[in-house]
Amino acid sequence: MALIPPPGAPSERAPRTDPGIDRDLREEEIAVFEEGLLTTTVDKAISWAQSSSIWPATFGLACCAIEMMHTATPRYDIARFGAEVFRASPRQADLLVVSGRVSQKMAPVLRRVYDQMMEPKWVISMGACASSGGVFNNYALVQGVDKVIPVDVYVPGCPPRPEGLIEGINILQKKIGALGQDPSSALMRHAAEDGA
Repeated sequence: MALIPPPGAPSERAPRTDPGIDRDLREEEIAVFEEGLLTTTVDKAISWAQSSSIWPATFGLACCAIEMMHTATPRYDIARFGAEVFRASPRQADLLVVSGRVSQKMAPVLRRVYDQMMEPKWVISMGACASSGGVFNNYALVQGVDKVIPVDVYVPGCPPRPEGLIEGINILQKKIGALGQDPSSALMRHAAEDGA
């Protein structure tokens, strides 16, 4: 099961009959006049569009990367959820999926890739090693990718199954589209400005 920070906090699943699962912008600020006319706010339309077309960049470092690649195969078909093609360039991506353990030497590279992504950008930490260092508690590995870059969704497991990553992407889509929430990088920037 994918979790939204803080790690360890349970994520409640809505039943499949819940009307909130269908993210088609049905809220108080939306009115439908006659057939075919829909009104909403520009912010909600932009959030809906961003959540419906996430372009992931891969940062596969260990065995979790195999499970991440498996989500693009016909069996799981991540394209159904709007995350069609894994991008090779960070400038073309708005989601960074970090899967596997991050070494101390790889941490600056990860930060550089993250900095090259355009705003808004989101991060999924996939697997126990990326989220907390996993079973590797030593000087050579970063004990959690959130020490290097801000993380929006954690997907636990060693390695997590492809369904776990897909659920993490669905949680992120709800976070972006339904709530219109800023990525954690913007939230951290606002917190730093308030504290200064």
